[in-house]
Amino acid sequence: MTDLTASTTHHPTTTTPSAPLPFNAPLLAAFLSFAIAQFLKIFTTWYKEKRWDSKRMLDSGGMPSSHSATVSALAVAIGLQEGTGSPAFAIAVVLSCIVMYDASGVRLHAGRQAEMLNQIVCELPPEHPLSSSRPLRDSLGHTPFQVAAGGLLGCIIAFFMRNPY
Repeated sequence: MTDLTASTTHHPTTTTPSAPLPFNAPLLAAFLSFAIAQFLKIFTTWYKEKRWDSKRMLDSGGMPSSHSATVSALAVAIGLQEGTGSPAFAIAVVLSCIVMYDASGVRLHAGRQAEMLNQIVCELPPEHPLSSSRPLRDSLGHTPFQVAAGGLLGCIIAFFMRNPY
């Protein structure tokens, strides 16, 4: 009979008896990447539109993609911690690919459709039942460049948060 516990990898720095919660580098890298990407949207909006808009920190869409930053940081941090041959890394990479594809594909096109529908509704006569409807959110997805920028940001953050031990 084989001992399954001997084949598992133990990371001594991930849990310490004195810490109230275990240190989870991949989770922290993911959350930090998300927060930094959302914060950077204030500055990229200013650069593009020459206006400060703090509401961009709470919006989806824009530069860089916080979804891409989050999932790429998670995948890279898991790869650095567990190794690229681990099942957890495989799951994280597949998840990252799906999220990034969705952000630059389905969500981008849904946002463009919302823009067109909003324009059509604006051109309706005032007596039309839909003329007073609330506009649809059109900042949903990302361009491939925004997705790549978010992915790169996540990789960089995960690299700097890696466990040196």
